[in-house]
Amino acid sequence: MHKLGISVYPEHSTPEKDHAYLERAAAHGFSRIFTCLLSVNKSPEETVEEFSAFVSAAHDLGFEVAADTNPAVFRHLGATPEDLSIFERMGLDIIRLDGNFGEMGDRLITRNPQGIKIEFNASSDVTLDHLIAHGADPANIVVCHNFYPERYSGLSWDVFSRFNEKWRALGLRTAAFVSSNNDPTFGPWPVAAGLPTLEQHRGLPVDVQLRHLIATEMIDDIIVGNAFASEDELASMAACDLTRTTVTVQTGRELCANERLALTGFVHCGRADASAYFIRSSWPRMAFKDAGAGDAGAGMMSVEGAQAGADKSIPAVPCEKSCFTRGDVLVVNDSLKHYRGEVEVALCDIPNDGERNLVGRIPDEELMILDCMERNPDHFFGFIVK
Repeated sequence: MHKLGISVYPEHSTPEKDHAYLERAAAHGFSRIFTCLLSVNKSPEETVEEFSAFVSAAHDLGFEVAADTNPAVFRHLGATPEDLSIFERMGLDIIRLDGNFGEMGDRLITRNPQGIKIEFNASSDVTLDHLIAHGADPANIVVCHNFYPERYSGLSWDVFSRFNEKWRALGLRTAAFVSSNNDPTFGPWPVAAGLPTLEQHRGLPVDVQLRHLIATEMIDDIIVGNAFASEDELASMAACDLTRTTVTVQTGRELCANERLALTGFVHCGRADASAYFIRSSWPRMAFKDAGAGDAGAGMMSVEGAQAGADKSIPAVPCEKSCFTRGDVLVVNDSLKHYRGEVEVALCDIPNDGERNLVGRIPDEELMILDCMERNPDHFFGFIVK
């Protein structure tokens, strides 16, 4: 199951503001916290005292806490790969390594007796397969991508995918960052252009970023990189379906009841025998067969789909487009009764022959989600109809 997370930077805030943010996020079901020790300049004693109080409050609200570290932080705090006791005193659940301790140290730290999970940098070519083959404990290893404060510096899609294929092949739990668009926000460094992992996410609504990462099927935990996300942003993320890909459909007209039912009354999945022209959700058409034609596929209906009325008609609706384009969402109408009710998402130009109604369109900013759907055409998905 996916976890949602927030980032908190106590050295740039106050305990009161941080705790209020934790309470708001916890109320929306968030359960992970990322924080950073890289920019902390206080003495080890002060650091332990302040972070222990913070982590304790986070634990009371049900959060798991990860802190970003590197060899310089270890030296400052007097920690070593063999001795993580100071992090145990802070109460940390996860130590993220922004840097490494050489092969021996990286293997050894995963075997720490405190049971602290070690989070390696997923945006790097660290050879975890080699470390695991030579004694690192895979049960104690997770990976988390970087975030990128500087505009245009975030990961490209191709690089992001290449890294994730490695981690998934090793069976490792993965995390990545999305970015709040609240104003103002901050992170560990004095840069205010957002903190996403993927550059293409910068500036997009945070729920769109989240739903894209869900659609990739490569990321387990999604964390807001900057602080503080707004109440509306936290609520929009909490409202997302974390069990499947979801994509917005913007309707340009009033849909008839059966068109809307076809979109929202069924559990959608495309077909493994995929077409190059569209993703086909064929299950809805079973509900729109004429009476006596059988009820195959009823198990894929939602309650609304199962209660479809006796009127199976989906009248053809004229459309001025002579050709449907990528991102158009279509429902087969009465002109092709055998397939009536089938929901199709166009992947390329398709001539409008009158057999399909244009019921809406995926907005441009979410076509990246359609890209993921195209790669996995027979996986489950749903529509957010607006």
